[in-house]
Amino acid sequence: MIMEENEKQPTGPQEEKPAAEAVDESAKKIAETEQQLAQYKDLFLRKAAEFENYKKRADNESATIIKFATEDLIGEIIPVLDDFERFLKSAKEQKNHEVLSRGVELVYQKLLKTLESQGVKAFETVGKEFDVHYHDALMQVHREGVPPHIILEEVEKGYLLNDKVIRHAKVVVSSASQQQDSPQTEEQTSGRT
Repeated sequence: MIMEENEKQPTGPQEEKPAAEAVDESAKKIAETEQQLAQYKDLFLRKAAEFENYKKRADNESATIIKFATEDLIGEIIPVLDDFERFLKSAKEQKNHEVLSRGVELVYQKLLKTLESQGVKAFETVGKEFDVHYHDALMQVHREGVPPHIILEEVEKGYLLNDKVIRHAKVVVSSASQQQDSPQTEEQTSGRT
């Protein structure tokens, strides 16, 4: 019986081998995992740096685009400025007001064409119904025979840029008649019965 007990109990060195192998295997897995972690950390840091560089590049490009966005428009307006300079020079020498007036008209037409080529256009207002999306009313005036809320006079033109209002027209609008505007007193209403 004693021998049976000895046979059943494993000896020390044989038992230690599988445990040592398990420890070695675990140590290898830990080392591999730490190596992968270091690789992922390095990859993450590189990607974060690349993204920061991308953001800086995009910000610089946006700033450059904004800075020079009006370059084409300015290039088209400079010739109009040249025309004004020529006009002013000739105005000092010219005594004929008709010629000066015609010169201003030509410069005005050139500027108008330049703005139209960029999508800017004036819109008509006189005789139309007042619309808060397009007009700013400066004053209301009663005018016989004109229904209320009709534009009587344009003080300042309104402009659209690609069908978006960039400046409201400043206008004078017709109002309702004086009798319609003022409330009736009790005397006026009792006199009608």
